Amino acid sequence: MANFLHTPRLRIGEDNEEERRATWLELFYDLVFVVAVSQLAHNLKSHISPSGLWGFVVLFIPVWWSWIGTTFYANRFDSDDIGHRLLVGVQMLTAAAMAVNIHHGLSESAAGFALAYALGRAILVVQYVLAGIHIPAAKALTTHYAIGFAIAAVLWLLSAFLPAPWRFVLWGLGIIIDFATPLTAHKVQMGLLPHASHLPERFGLFTIIVLGEAIIAVVNGVSEHHWNIFTAISGLFGLGIAFGLWWIYFDNLGGTPIEAAKVSGKVSIMNIWLYTHLPLVIGIAAAGVGVEEVILHQSKVALPDPQRWLICGAVALCLTAISILHNFGVIRYCKIRSQYRIIGAILLVAIAIFGKGLLPIAVITLVVVVVAVQVIQDLYQSRPSNRLSDPEF
Repeated sequence: MANFLHTPRLRIGEDNEEERRATWLELFYDLVFVVAVSQLAHNLKSHISPSGLWGFVVLFIPVWWSWIGTTFYANRFDSDDIGHRLLVGVQMLTAAAMAVNIHHGLSESAAGFALAYALGRAILVVQYVLAGIHIPAAKALTTHYAIGFAIAAVLWLLSAFLPAPWRFVLWGLGIIIDFATPLTAHKVQMGLLPHASHLPERFGLFTIIVLGEAIIAVVNGVSEHHWNIFTAISGLFGLGIAFGLWWIYFDNLGGTPIEAAKVSGKVSIMNIWLYTHLPLVIGIAAAGVGVEEVILHQSKVALPDPQRWLICGAVALCLTAISILHNFGVIRYCKIRSQYRIIGAILLVAIAIFGKGLLPIAVITLVVVVVAVQVIQDLYQSRPSNRLSDPEF
């Protein structure tokens, strides 16, 4: 049971707290982002075009950053008292409000989306101010974060009262300031790096959320389509793509970005790990929509260009992001695996470019083969004899 009132405390590994897992409150908090990601995917499905994809990315970024903000605060300062739970409850309401406004988030619902995001950031600012008051050692970090996030929140708040395009100019400035706040906090972060085991677990859980949306997309596509052999195979291959992406991400979480930052004295290592997850989760969510479109399309009619580019480009984005993570050692450091991911991404782009006229079953078959090769390569390289002989494993 939570304490009635407890001041924030540092939870970054001191006081024999080397092992730490996600709390029930954090898992409950994640549920609202399951809904938000689902709404983002549904919105993309309704607007498969360059403008629709742009809108998907524009709305995805603040949703993801909202989750990031709360997660990083809880990682360092979670107190699990009544006050903290109530503030997290309010943040859940703001995230739910963002989800409600996603479908017309760049038009008539843009003001509501902006207000919801601004309120969520304001709550986060309050949390950092309180942490700075009660934890003198963290004062420099909490002040830096509170100022940066407050400026961004004000810009988002003002944007709700301006017409386009000025509204979106403020959105862009607000996100830039939000992203720049951790990037400009090198000195104040080094002594207060996040908890080394807790944060990678939280990132893995968000990755599971977007992978779950990909599974839902497969189920929806199969259930809405008249069953035939092509539908069954496409659904099977769609699950195979999600399973393969899960495999090559979670089977390579041997890297320790927080520990690497501590040893090297470079916060940039942790930041690479943080920001590279954005294209990864965007790609996974978009790939789910692409798979559903493949399943729903007429099996004997060539897959249209937008749908082909969506599924190939989304999976290529995932492989590129994982390649970067490999290359910098923030997941398992391995140049060979990094190269395989890039080659796979290039092949997928080639399929998107030269695959005009291919049937849906042909496109999804080629995509799942590219992903399967990544898994097979990992399995081959993981053999004991290869681990002993490969200096870059």
